[in-house]
Amino acid sequence: MEVNDALVQQLADLSRLEFSEEERNDIRGDLQRMITFVEKLNELDTTNVSPLLHLTEDYNVFREDKVVPSITRAEGLQNAPAANDEYFRVPKIIKK
Repeated sequence: MEVNDALVQQLADLSRLEFSEEERNDIRGDLQRMITFVEKLNELDTTNVSPLLHLTEDYNVFREDKVVPSITRAEGLQNAPAANDEYFRVPKIIKK
């Protein structure tokens, strides 16, 4: 596949980006190298290679669900700039 100025411009338009002429030339070269690499992968014989479903041998590894101690409400509110006995107090932001 050939990467030309029209393709680079189309990708720039779709991504709503603007590039200088020098940036466009750099991008065209980078895209051409990426496409060449992917085309090179198509030359490999993968007939006896099973698909990779997971990157590791681990499957559905879950941690045990444990109740752990937490801070109390009073400890959580003690460093708040403004609070009452139960809640953080914040400035009103909704205007009527």
